[in-house]
Formats: sequence, C-alpha cells, structure tokens
Amino acid sequence: MLQPRRWDRESWAVAVLAACASLLAFLYYFHHNQILLYGDAEGHINIARRVFDSRTPGILQLGTVWLPLPHLLMIPFLMWNWAWRTAVGGSIPSMIAYVASAVGIFRLVRSSLPVRKSVSGASAFATKFAPWFAVLVFAGNPSLIYLQATAMTEPLYLALFVWVAVHLVEFSQAVNSGVATAQKSLRWCAWCLAGCTMTRYDGWFAVGAATLVVLLAVARKRNAMEGRLLLKPTLRFLLVCAAGPVLWLAYNTAVYKNPLEFANGPYSAKAIERRIVQAPHPGTGDVVVAELYFVRAAEMNLASSISGAKFWLLLATAGTLLVVARRWNCWPLVLLWIPLPFYALSVAYSGVPIFVPSWWPFGQYNLRYGLQVLPAVAVFSALAVSWILGRVSVKRVPMTLAAVAIGLWFWGAVADSKEPASLLEATHNMQSRVQLQERLAVELSRLPRETSILMALRDYPGAPQRAGFELKRVINENDQRLWIRPVDPEGLWPRALQNPVAFANYVVGFAGDPVDASARQHNLPTVLFVEVEGQPRATIYRAR
Repeated sequence: MLQPRRWDRESWAVAVLAACASLLAFLYYFHHNQILLYGDAEGHINIARRVFDSRTPGILQLGTVWLPLPHLLMIPFLMWNWAWRTAVGGSIPSMIAYVASAVGIFRLVRSSLPVRKSVSGASAFATKFAPWFAVLVFAGNPSLIYLQATAMTEPLYLALFVWVAVHLVEFSQAVNSGVATAQKSLRWCAWCLAGCTMTRYDGWFAVGAATLVVLLAVARKRNAMEGRLLLKPTLRFLLVCAAGPVLWLAYNTAVYKNPLEFANGPYSAKAIERRIVQAPHPGTGDVVVAELYFVRAAEMNLASSISGAKFWLLLATAGTLLVVARRWNCWPLVLLWIPLPFYALSVAYSGVPIFVPSWWPFGQYNLRYGLQVLPAVAVFSALAVSWILGRVSVKRVPMTLAAVAIGLWFWGAVADSKEPASLLEATHNMQSRVQLQERLAVELSRLPRETSILMALRDYPGAPQRAGFELKRVINENDQRLWIRPVDPEGLWPRALQNPVAFANYVVGFAGDPVDASARQHNLPTVLFVEVEGQPRATIYRAR
C-alpha cells in the first residue's frame, strides 16, 4: 500500500478548491434566501442559541432527540445577532465540515491504492487521477453542495464518518508494520467515532461496525508481542467510542427521567410520524421495502436521472468487489456501506419514513438521507476507474477514458437543470411554512423592543429568529424542564400557560396549539392574524 501522506501540496489544493466551492455555493443560496428552507435547520440554530439566549439558559436547553455536537459547534458563531438572524452562524460548521470531508476523501482513496514496485505510464496516471476523481464525485455532488450551505447535520456527520474510514484503513495498514503508527490512527479513529455518535444516530451503528473491524485487525496481528501492545489502545478506543452514547443516555435520564426520551418521547421520530402521517409509511415492518425506498432516495441524490444513478451504484459495487476479491489491505472501506442496513432498519422499525416522488405515497420526505451512501460511491467508483485505467497500455487511451468518466459525472450531476434532491425536498415541503414565518417575523419586529411574548417554538422557531427577537424575551415549551431546580419545580412554561397575563406582554398562538387555547380561555384581545394557505393561522394577542 501507499504510505499515508498527511498534509502535502495536493491535500492543500483540495482544501482550497473545496473552500472556494463551499463559499460560492453558500453565497448563491444565501442570495436566493434558501439556506433556511429546512425546518430542521431552524431547529438546530435555535437550540444552539437557546443555550445562552433564553429565559432559562444553560445545558438543559440542548433538548432531546437531536444529538448535541452540531449545536455546540454552532454556539460560537451564533453569539452575533446578525449571524443568528440570517442563519449564517449555523452554516459555518457545515461549510468547514464539507472542506474537511473533501480532504478526507482524497486521502482515503490515495491511501487505499495498491503499491506497485514500478509505477509509470498508465499506472502512474491512474494513481494520480483516482483521488481527484473521488473528490470530484463527492464534493461536486449538488445535494451535498446545497446542504453544506445550511445548518443541517448531514455535512458534519459525513466529514466525521469519512475520517473514521481514513483512520481505520491506515490502522489496518499499520497494524503489521508499526505499533506506534497503528496506535495513533486508532486514537484519531476513536475521537472521530465519538463525534459521529454525538452528531447522528447513524454513528451508534457505525461504532459497532468499526469495533468489529478493529478487533479483527488486532486478532490478525502476526506478532503476538506487538499484538499485546495494542490491547490497551484498543480498550481506550472502546471507552472513547462508548462515551457519547453513555453521556447522552445519562443526560436524558437526568433531564427527562427517561434514558430513552429521544427514542420514545413526544419529540421522537415515532411520535412525529404519528402526528403527521395518517397511515404506516412504506417499509414499516418490512426491511426489504424499506431498503428499496432508501436506495431510490440515494439514486435521486447521486444523479439527475435514475439510470445515471444506477450506473454509479453499479460502478461502486464493482469497486467494492474488486477490493474484496483482490484482498487489498483496505478492506475496512466496506464500512462505508453501513448506511444501507442502518436506514433499512430505521425505516422499518424506528418510525423514520422516506417518501420518493415516483412511488406511493408520491411525496418528497427525507430524501436527503440517501446522501449517506455518497462516500462509498465516490471512493469505490474511483478505485474501479483506477483499476481500469491502470490496465490500459495503449498511449493516451487512459486519459481518454478519464475524460469520459468526468464527462459522465458532469452530465449526470450538473448538466441537467433539475434541482438537487435535498433542495427539492426542502422547497416542496417548507415553502408555505417559510412564508408564514417570514410574515409573522415582520409583525414581531414591530413590537416594542422590551416586549416579552408567550409562544410555542416547536414548529415555527424561525419567526423570532428572522425578526431578531431575542429568545430571552420568548417564554416557550423549552422552559418547562426545570424539575432539577428546586426554585421552580413546576417550570416557567406551564405556569405561563395557566396565567399568560402575569408573564408576557403578548401571546402568539397557532390554531390548535396550547398557547392559542390558553389565549382563548383567558379571552385575550386579538391584535392581528397572519394566514398562509396550508398552515395553521397565527394570532397575536395582547396580554397586558
């Protein structure tokens, strides 16, 4: 195998080019007012903001269900009110993660290529071309380019997951050549995995797969004495990886008295599905059907046409078989395919629906999940192309084939004018919701500066954000989980609902929510209505 190189000139070139692409994409989507289309992006930004800007600031404001690392990373960038109001502060960690993941893909492919005693001609060209081609397929993906301009968690998770694969491959290569190098790779792998477990629940599944890879690599250690030297590093690896899930279970126990609040609480995926989906979603209880829906979502993210996406999946499959059959010392790369079983199980048994336009119920929901297979497709496609190019001895033919590969990618990902799948999903589902929040934000910005309001932020957190209405002036449902504070055992939120006049100047209710019911019960005078087709009517009441 090629010796892993760290930050050389090529790696810096990848970083600079990825940073330029990231910034240009962000400016484009920011100019078109599209970085806050996802309700989840608004939620992530406002969770981070609540930690220091709320009636009850502190670590308890991290809430549940969503894991905390993305929110913690956003906090420094959201302290500036303008960065919070415009959502720029939420985009910065995603953009940094995008650049890091592009560099990781480059290093991963370069470390995975087989070493030949004499590299020249077509083989030299293939070795040079493959890492850059992988970066093109990965970093040039339109769906990823859009998501990295937002506050969504997918870019951060993909970056951490890619670097997990980098360090796992380098660990497996070093385990029989140098214990010190293997220990360093294992240590970095553990920290990246810990980050995964605190970013998305995919990471919890990845920990199990990565642990199996590490134990197999250590068990195959040819030198028994050196194998024993890896026992302590392996134990530390397991402890670091387990820290994330253990801390999250402990947090949910301490705050909600339920360690599985994120899985079965009122804001869990199953609870949300019960509120918004009338019938069981496709794939419920059926892993095969669930896998089909996930693969179709992946195809929509990989190329503008399903036939083009199938080509890339087949090429990546061929690259995977090549790695396994030729027994290259980069077999941990197979870990990149674990989104396939994880999302099939999630759709089948965890209340996570995926709707695609061409299949019943003909919706567009959670399409972005299909992006999780992008690292596998980029890496294994590049390895397959490299193998083909390296076996062509006719002069200039390898360059022609490389140009064809680039042209196929460009035609499938860029040439078609269709919107990226992740952007398509956001605009399809959130347009009227965004319109309601923008109109409500205009009205909130007209309220007196020191005004306090009572408002539920569960479904429409973007209205105060767009208005620059500081959250310390908003009594909301996140101010109720204070049972560990003896000064306020009931919580501010329940008491404000019981007597809104005593706590807020204005009340903002949405038809059917508890705030609107409380305002009507207390006969509060109406100030104005905000109505948008397809959304519940918002009403501003005067409390005092």
